[in-house]
Amino acid sequence: MSLIDRPQQPLLQFFRSGALPCPYIEGQIERKLFARLSATNAVAINASLTQAGFRRSHDIIYRPVCPSCSACIPVRIPTRDYKPTRSMRRILNRNEDLTWTLVPATATVEQYELFTAYQNARHTDSDMARMGLSDYVAMIDEGRANTELLEARTKCGRLIGAMLVDRLPDGFSAVYSFFDPDDDTRSLGNYLILCLIDLAQNDNLDFIYLGYWIENSSKMAYKTRFRPLEALGPNGWHELGDDDGNQQIEGSNKADDSGQHDTTHTD
Repeated sequence: MSLIDRPQQPLLQFFRSGALPCPYIEGQIERKLFARLSATNAVAINASLTQAGFRRSHDIIYRPVCPSCSACIPVRIPTRDYKPTRSMRRILNRNEDLTWTLVPATATVEQYELFTAYQNARHTDSDMARMGLSDYVAMIDEGRANTELLEARTKCGRLIGAMLVDRLPDGFSAVYSFFDPDDDTRSLGNYLILCLIDLAQNDNLDFIYLGYWIENSSKMAYKTRFRPLEALGPNGWHELGDDDGNQQIEGSNKADDSGQHDTTHTD
């Protein structure tokens, strides 16, 4: 018998991606450390790595390991301390006519049509804009990570927004959101996050993981509108200062419509 016991579960094998142009900072090169989630312990692995600053896309869990940049900072909302600001209360009031529910992560044609309309209007140059129905089904169904869908609907039952979320032991990870691109008065990106915060508070969960924040990226500015906000640094999670990102908040009303909670167009 070997003196070294074999692990009870297969070890997770990590890989490093090739170099690609950064989609957020001009002139920078992007690389990722990633692993594939298998059916074995996928939920536990996804939870642990999300808490350590990783993000999930399909059945891939990853984080940036860029050669000359460390601008991508994992952020999360501590829900127990969160109270909506006046601007967030206005968003809630503007959407009082909507109902939202958490449903199983099962792809539908209705979702795909909304997803396609959103991509064609907001991210025409991204790979996601070219996704067919089978690709969308794979995005929803390949999570293997205790994944659900938060859906927002009008009074007549029309789907107006959706967010793919992973339920974690300590909260929710907002994986990807999309919504009606023609309705620019509701701030639906922020509204979906507010719904998720409410759900976490009702379920006595501590955090909403929003993915990466980049200080000088207008696409990420909306995340700093949620306070308090915690960032992951070398010494662990800590509260982001009030001055961090404030210079971008004035222009973040449009940025909240990005729908993305990550540093790639494949979240």
